[in-house]
Amino acid sequence: MMEKDITTNAGEWITNAIKEFVAKSKENSLAMSTDQKAFDTPLIGFSNGSDPLYDEYVSHIGDFYLTPIDLFRKFFPQESTVASKDLTIISWVLPSTHLTRQEQAAMAKQPSERWIKVRYYGELFNESLRRHLVLKLSDAGIQAVAPVLAPFWSRSDSGLYAPCSNWSERHAAYAAGLGTFGLCDGLITPLGKAMRTGSVIAHISITPSKRPYTDHHEYCLFYSHGTCGKCISRCPVKAISESGHDKQKCRQYTEHEMNEYVRKTYGINTYACGLCQAGVPCTDHIPTPDEG
Repeated sequence: MMEKDITTNAGEWITNAIKEFVAKSKENSLAMSTDQKAFDTPLIGFSNGSDPLYDEYVSHIGDFYLTPIDLFRKFFPQESTVASKDLTIISWVLPSTHLTRQEQAAMAKQPSERWIKVRYYGELFNESLRRHLVLKLSDAGIQAVAPVLAPFWSRSDSGLYAPCSNWSERHAAYAAGLGTFGLCDGLITPLGKAMRTGSVIAHISITPSKRPYTDHHEYCLFYSHGTCGKCISRCPVKAISESGHDKQKCRQYTEHEMNEYVRKTYGINTYACGLCQAGVPCTDHIPTPDEG
């Protein structure tokens, strides 16, 4: 059934559609014996396809990185007249539950069972949310694409920021005013950094969300006040230091050693760590200077 015209209050309509799906979908589950959700109520934000940040990302990461208009035209090659300013990037933050964060904070070497299941089942739900929103928009006559589900989404193992992908959900969320980056590269949001993000690019005009920050590290106490750094001691392989995040060392542990551990322990073929995202001041909120 064709959705009614949503262009008058599109931002509100999309926000409600995302929140409703998170609240009611049975896929928002940890697939445990007890019925436990993977995520609590999400945050939603919007950015415009012509935001200079997207070109800035390309200048830092390289031509490998795709802007919103690049992605849209790859997916809808017939729409040659659509311009960057005609696009809205819808971003969301899916916060882990208090129980997941509490369990993860108690771990010192390997991630907790709930954290692992958020990584696996939670991301499957995140994929469903992307598809659901694209379908809702399509039913309303609005062209949309979820970048990480597109056939041309890919990762690169070369360049200054490798490993990296040609579209970053966290960077889209940053552009939408949903958070800034921490010492460990996690996105610190008003609901903390123990979360997952997602995005959809749509051919619709929505007023961009305000960015309540001016620096990409503004919410991190290490960068903003020279304090904290508690994620350093949380890393079991010393991949975080005052110099930042060693992505190669992190990847070796997370995607290889922890993949083997998770498969043997829980029978799930995924990888996880995330110890730096729990048991720290920015786990579930933007930390205040006195927490450093």
